[in-house]
Amino acid sequence: MFCFQCEQTAKGEGCTKIGVCGKQPDVAALQDLLVHALKGLSLYAVEGRKVGVTDAEVNTFTCEATFSTLTNVDFDPQRFVQLIDRCVQLREALKEKVRATGGRVDFTQAAATFKPDRTLDALVKQGEAVGIKSEPDLNADILSLRETLVYGLKGVAAYADHAHILGQEDEAVYAFIHEGLAATLDANLGLEDWVKLVLQCGEVNLRAMELLDAANTGVYGHPVPTRVPLGAKPGKAILVSGHDLKDLEILLKQTEGKGINVYTHGEMLPCHGYPELKKYPHFYGHFGTAWQNQTKEFAEFPGAILMTTNCIQKPRESYQENIFTTGLVGWPGVTHIADKDFAPVIEKALALPGFKEATNGRQVMCGFGRNAVLGVADKVVEAVKSGAIRHFFLVAGCDGAKPGRNYYTEFVEKVPKDCVVLTLACGKFRFFDKNLGDIGGIPRLLDIGQCNDAYSAIQIAVALSKAFNVGVNELPLSMILSWYEQKAVAILLTLLHLGIKGIRLGPSLPAFITPNVLDVLVKNFDIKPITTPDEDLKAILG
Repeated sequence: MFCFQCEQTAKGEGCTKIGVCGKQPDVAALQDLLVHALKGLSLYAVEGRKVGVTDAEVNTFTCEATFSTLTNVDFDPQRFVQLIDRCVQLREALKEKVRATGGRVDFTQAAATFKPDRTLDALVKQGEAVGIKSEPDLNADILSLRETLVYGLKGVAAYADHAHILGQEDEAVYAFIHEGLAATLDANLGLEDWVKLVLQCGEVNLRAMELLDAANTGVYGHPVPTRVPLGAKPGKAILVSGHDLKDLEILLKQTEGKGINVYTHGEMLPCHGYPELKKYPHFYGHFGTAWQNQTKEFAEFPGAILMTTNCIQKPRESYQENIFTTGLVGWPGVTHIADKDFAPVIEKALALPGFKEATNGRQVMCGFGRNAVLGVADKVVEAVKSGAIRHFFLVAGCDGAKPGRNYYTEFVEKVPKDCVVLTLACGKFRFFDKNLGDIGGIPRLLDIGQCNDAYSAIQIAVALSKAFNVGVNELPLSMILSWYEQKAVAILLTLLHLGIKGIRLGPSLPAFITPNVLDVLVKNFDIKPITTPDEDLKAILG
């Protein structure tokens, strides 16, 4: 196997024996084969649009299947066998529709004619033949940009899938995912073409995040500042981790009146700020942090655990029977619920002891989406003009288990008291419970939300730039980002598409970025790796 799509890849170069995330070589090969099949499907989808043929099932399947190849999703090999078979079935059906309307169907690329073998071992061999290392003579910089595009598309697909679940979609997003995947089969594209595609991916991801923002706020209301208990109260308990608001809502409805308190974990913390979710009285608090302590926290939780979408570590066998998964998450030995009937989760929660007594009276604040922040924009602008607020830092991104992420904790702790920290995504769990105080009633730590809420952060920055009549790059705002997987790649491409400069990225730079590609990013966008908190703060603030 060879995989270098996440920040924690082995030796900062690539996983070759087993994924750091727990992915086995057979699953890595099957994921490569699924991406290969999706590229073939995309050729016909692009051609179909030229002759007026679009297929709603092809659109949604492409997003779900692409999403299924992210870091830390369902690593059950049989799931990929089913997805590969379905992809080829859809490809052949679409091919006939395109043929019937006079479109081109004589594609000769292997991905367009690929037929899956019938045994798992044979499929794995097919996957090994189409992986990243299958083209040893390909220009390294083109390979780098091609894989950057693929990983960006994986992030776009994830956000588009979430948005679709809540009724929001855009044909233009589906069209570009197909165009991007199909482009990876075009040997005639040069470096400038790839750079253009990569930045266009960032543009489309902005639209995907806008759709998801509209979906979340349209269904659940705009987040409002909310205090969330970090401790527990006596009673039976269910812990929800991941990203999926819809699954949480369904669980809250199904647990009403059953004497079970529902807690969040990881990226689900921002859910407490949504009016249509916080109205449930048994939706109580937040338990634990994220990656660095996840295994320990899950083992200690005295109730049932529901994992949604991705962003998980493989659960230990000792408590697997207490864990349930939904959506694109799954591990062998863990019960997967596909029909949204959470009765097994509820039964397990009622059978487990739950919390015997109240613990830990601390609280944190969440719910500072763009509506909440812009609602006090006049106070923010005045605080900047008066000198009360000197600088804003967006310290955001992914968390992970690899050493070096303590940088972000130390950075926030050392941010001067006349500066404000904006944060989002699971990277905030390195410092989310720090008491930074406030500046004239404005909290110095503002939790904007999940990773997709980067859209809110962008809107806040745009609104402030208009208020001060300057470009975003002229604002007293610096972005200190951590990345882990492919949604973070998509967000970074969005920021580059918007022309944001001076981003500091860490803990390490992507292994799939070659020195030449990095040089382009440095020259055009002044992107740079993090160093130490003291050095970076001095460079920014002087």
